[in-house]
Amino acid sequence: MITAIPSRAKRRQVLRTGLLAVGALGAAKLGARSARAASKTVHIGTQKGVTLFLLSQSDILQKALAPLGYGVTYTEFPGGPQMLEALNVGAVDFGAVGETPPIFAQAAGAPLLYVGHEPSAPAGEAIIVPQKSPIRSVAQLKGKTVALNKGSNVHYLLVQALGKAGLHYSDIQPSYLAPADARAAFEQGSVDAWVIWDPYLAAAEATTHARVLADGTGLVANRQFAVAARRLVDTAPQVLTTILQELDKVDRWAGANQAAAATELAPGLGLPVGVVEAFLSRAGFGIFPMTPEVIAYQQKVANTFYQLQLIPRQIDVASAVWVAPK
Repeated sequence: MITAIPSRAKRRQVLRTGLLAVGALGAAKLGARSARAASKTVHIGTQKGVTLFLLSQSDILQKALAPLGYGVTYTEFPGGPQMLEALNVGAVDFGAVGETPPIFAQAAGAPLLYVGHEPSAPAGEAIIVPQKSPIRSVAQLKGKTVALNKGSNVHYLLVQALGKAGLHYSDIQPSYLAPADARAAFEQGSVDAWVIWDPYLAAAEATTHARVLADGTGLVANRQFAVAARRLVDTAPQVLTTILQELDKVDRWAGANQAAAATELAPGLGLPVGVVEAFLSRAGFGIFPMTPEVIAYQQKVANTFYQLQLIPRQIDVASAVWVAPK
């Protein structure tokens, strides 16, 4: 295990000294203590997943930012749309989200910038139905109720999958629910299908034996994007660079050491190690600069949502892309 990720023995020792508490709540408390010791604080949004969530389980970033006079606080969100709503009102400075949330947020006027991306992971999101459902194809979703988190990465998957099956978005009844509520509706039979991403997807497959109608393969890229508030980029570019560097290190470590990463992530996620290993096996790893190809893809996604009248105005993705200084 690389030294950047604390071993279990080290974590137990740290627990005894009161410097780190286990789980996401403990990480947030540690961030708050660091913030009080520093002159400024960077507010980071996380959600259950690999990159920022794994980083939030340690004090790596706190140590890296301390020389710059910054502390860190972490806040967990159920999905990217909720995180970017917080960014829009100034409560979050940095986060990682799927391909759709920043499009909805930019259309709503959020002061965000794309500052990096992970490789595509199309199998990390899917349309699922209960094991005993009579629905066997996406085409059979016509007239059915489909749960999804509005404006999340899976929103574009649903649009693309319906189009491939010869359906329009208006042919289904969307039920806009956050993951926890969607999971409950799915298990209770209140919805016919659920469009969801990892690790919720892996958990649903393992515990409910849900069937996959279609994942993102051949339909969507399903990239994760690092996004930052413009104020952070403008006022503390070195802080942003440091965050990206540390995030990339942890991300690449997780990709190269998936079994160990699963063991580290499982307690904080509240999931069995095997479930975490399943979703890590179809994730993308590493933080890369934005490229013309990635920007063009995002513009295509944005255009699709505008044409469907799901966002209020046409947007220019390139205008929200940060160019790292050389």
